[in-house]
Amino acid sequence: MSQQEFPTFPSDFLWGVSTASYQIEGATREDGRGPSSWDAFVAQPGRISNGDTGEVACDHYHRYPEDIKIMKGLGVDAYRFSFSWSRIQPEGKGASNPLGLEFYDRLVDGLLEAGIEPSPTLFHWDTPLELEQDGGWMNRDTAERFADYAQIVGERFSDRVSRWITINEPAALTLMGYGAGIHAPGLALGFDALPAAHHLLLAHGLGVAALRSAGAGNIGIANNHGVTWPASMAEEDVQAAGLYDNIANWIFADPILAGAYPEVLAPFLPAIPDGDLAIICAPLDWYGINSYNPTLVGAPTSGQSALVDGHRIDQSLPFSLRELEGYPRTDFDWPVVPAAFTELLLGFKARYGEKLPPIYITENGAAINDGPDRQGRVADQRRIDYTDAHLQALAAAMEAGVDVRGYFHWSLMDNFEWAAGFSQRFGLVHIDYQTQRRTPKDSYYWYQQLIRHSKANGI
Repeated sequence: MSQQEFPTFPSDFLWGVSTASYQIEGATREDGRGPSSWDAFVAQPGRISNGDTGEVACDHYHRYPEDIKIMKGLGVDAYRFSFSWSRIQPEGKGASNPLGLEFYDRLVDGLLEAGIEPSPTLFHWDTPLELEQDGGWMNRDTAERFADYAQIVGERFSDRVSRWITINEPAALTLMGYGAGIHAPGLALGFDALPAAHHLLLAHGLGVAALRSAGAGNIGIANNHGVTWPASMAEEDVQAAGLYDNIANWIFADPILAGAYPEVLAPFLPAIPDGDLAIICAPLDWYGINSYNPTLVGAPTSGQSALVDGHRIDQSLPFSLRELEGYPRTDFDWPVVPAAFTELLLGFKARYGEKLPPIYITENGAAINDGPDRQGRVADQRRIDYTDAHLQALAAAMEAGVDVRGYFHWSLMDNFEWAAGFSQRFGLVHIDYQTQRRTPKDSYYWYQQLIRHSKANGI
């Protein structure tokens, strides 16, 4: 692709990359780190493809200086990573771990020295195991403990961190971890998992307050969202898709941006204590959207099941997930539908209007599993095509009036992809898990050119 074909963005548009602690750090037993829900989950036979774990992952804990150098070469403005809660508070409560905080001191200082803005997420699914064993996110107390943890982190880093994310994808943790049992902690509670959604949102609100009290600013959340399409215009399919849309999207956005849960979900939610929604909808500086693909949903069918992230799950639900045909697929078998990205963003603007703060795209990317050829080159053209098409779709939404300030590609490097283990590669940088060799892919150099073009030719 020539530079003239790049989409055009504002010259001050922020470009970044994203990762998460358990997916890249490794060093799960070093320097006082406590166990997390994911350490326990990966030890259960059959939970993870090929029996993979994050015990070593990308060894970022030891190799972060090399990874910072790679990011500096890429030219990104910001790096979105996550703190490991159990590295900072080994039991999820009580005293902090000095060695854990010192690791993040080194990481943050190294990023700043390289001219890269640290953009940490406080929680990316790796609940401290002791809290998980006490009920995890089904227990309201976990939200209170999160606020204490946010206070510790805010006080330590607010002098050097200029962008904060409270929680990553409460929808995925609720639905995949507590609802379907595909992710840690592996509970299959169905609709009974929805109290976890409320407690995660409450933790977000309490975390915002704690960060602000510690002197932090520029705070958002990273919620995953995707357009829901009905399988047909038949009334039963439209109703089923509407219910799924509320469960997957609006139960996690409406309380934050509109101060209320969708009315259709009232029968499934626990009693909400007075004052909780006021905490949850505390004003944000920006709203983060992670998005990959749309979902096709229809009415339930007899003997229905669905393939979710490589795992076949039975569905005893009032809707069914259907195959979205007629589109290219990633190697994770996700449909590639860039126009749905534009539709999603326009839908947010229409739904929330003036209540919608500026948006950052905090994750977007594709699992493309191409490896090095004999010359060591990783020619991942399909990732370039995916990213280019989605950035074109993003530019179209911005032209239509959606206020988007930045884009973080998922991911900087190949990593431990949760229940899929190391089988799926989302990175701009290839990781050889045997040698830990880092090899920038063709997509890395494409993204590098895109950033340079955007800064030189932005509007």
